Amino acid sequence: MSSFGFSGLALVAVVGMAGPLLASLPRFSVPVVIGELAAGLVIGKTGLAIVDAGNSTFTFLADIGFALVMFVVGTHVPIHDASLRSAVPRAVLRAVLVGVVAAGLAVGIATAFHTGHAPLYAVLMASSSAALALPIIDSLGLSGPQVLSVTAQIAIADAASIVLLPLVIDPRKAPEAALGALAVAACAGVVFVILRWFDRAGYRERLHQYSEKRRFALELRINLIILFGLATLAVTTHVSIMLAGFALGLVVSAIGEPRRLARQLFGISEGFFSPLFFVWLGASLQVRELGEHPRFILLAVALGVGAVLAHSAGVVLRQPMSLAMLSAAQLGVPVAAATLGTQEHLLVAAEPSALMLGALLTIAATSIAGTVAGRRQPATSDR
Repeated sequence: MSSFGFSGLALVAVVGMAGPLLASLPRFSVPVVIGELAAGLVIGKTGLAIVDAGNSTFTFLADIGFALVMFVVGTHVPIHDASLRSAVPRAVLRAVLVGVVAAGLAVGIATAFHTGHAPLYAVLMASSSAALALPIIDSLGLSGPQVLSVTAQIAIADAASIVLLPLVIDPRKAPEAALGALAVAACAGVVFVILRWFDRAGYRERLHQYSEKRRFALELRINLIILFGLATLAVTTHVSIMLAGFALGLVVSAIGEPRRLARQLFGISEGFFSPLFFVWLGASLQVRELGEHPRFILLAVALGVGAVLAHSAGVVLRQPMSLAMLSAAQLGVPVAAATLGTQEHLLVAAEPSALMLGALLTIAATSIAGTVAGRRQPATSDR
């Protein structure tokens, strides 16, 4: 399907239902995104090639979905929770430990496969995907101090990896990428100051009541304007849009997200843009390419296993193994790495597919770990 019109949207919406259908199977507890990714694999490059993931319209809609996914994930970080704030020091320590272990493993993997991409592999293996792990935590009803701690760890690792990726994948453009990340962060900071003043002055409540009375959805409109503005800045400065989405989500969470806005975001994201993004992601993968370069299958396994091992180091700091593995989920960072590497010709043939296959292995491990953590819920709290 070279063009992408209403027929393409209808197809994506239909196959995206694989996510809820698989998630409804009580024995397996499959995360919704896994079914959506699998559906994308079937209709994309790896499978039947019914849709073209490179289509500009499809890609643009997927980018909107990615930004919204990260926005919603950011709003789910419980910044106002006192227990979460108290868990930050240990979360930072665990994230640093994971980074150190990942760096050591990355040097060995890059040397074994002669790619010279040790810094990139280190960031990938140390990263966590808040977009995957936090919904799994919510869907399984996990709670307790240890869960709050791993939530903070995932958010820290995700944000740090998003910032570091442009610096390590192409060191020549590291200064430009660093300035871009600072620009996005600075703008998010300005947005926070303005919205906090708006809230404390009482204008936000008046706007909320007026919008609800007239059914204007003004809060959603304003947040989307800010999101797309930050995304524009991110694209212009060659920074991933996931930084823009996640930063704005944190800002909204820090101020306090109105329930009406939360429902509206849930509807627009989970009802359409989020499944579209994950179906697009699955459709964009070219797993067949690995068959022509078998050694990169081993690279994918090494990266996937390495990520799980690196995050398992958290048990040294009394983190339950199931939660340590839960933090190993990767998505946004490998996607951004594969995209940037392909567009800028920074990776060799089949290496982008290896990065994504490695990420899929971490997702599988995370799904299993989430199920185990759910069954052992009473054991996840600190003593």
